Amino acid sequence: MRSTRRNSVSDRWILGRAPLRATAGAAVGLALYVACPLSCLAQAEPEPSLNDYLPPSEPEVSRDEWRQRIEDARRRAREVSRERREHPELYKPIPEDPDLVATERLLNDESLQRGDIVATKKGMFVYQGRSDQPRRDQDFVPVNPKSVR
Repeated sequence: MRSTRRNSVSDRWILGRAPLRATAGAAVGLALYVACPLSCLAQAEPEPSLNDYLPPSEPEVSRDEWRQRIEDARRRAREVSRERREHPELYKPIPEDPDLVATERLLNDESLQRGDIVATKKGMFVYQGRSDQPRRDQDFVPVNPKSVR
């Protein structure tokens, strides 16, 4: 079984080895420096830092400028509130036609396959379209109910 101990020189964990000596590390570093051409030591471009990805920050604002910004925001909020109270008709939601919504949902249903039957307010329909083509209203054929005797 291997022992694990802390290497004080390189500050790494070593499995089953004696700690490296400082002189051995220096010798390896010197050998790499001599063996490596100078071009490999120079970096073409510096590594990007976190600040390279962040948007440029705004310069610090004074306390009076900050208070002015807050006051301007409050004024804009009061104006919008007053506008909504005076003209509520401009802010009413436009009602959607439920039949149009249901038709769009049916035409965009990816799970629909040829022969599937769908029920609508206008009756039952069989889907006769192809899965490799866009759906159309003509792909839905009405089902004629059989008369019950």
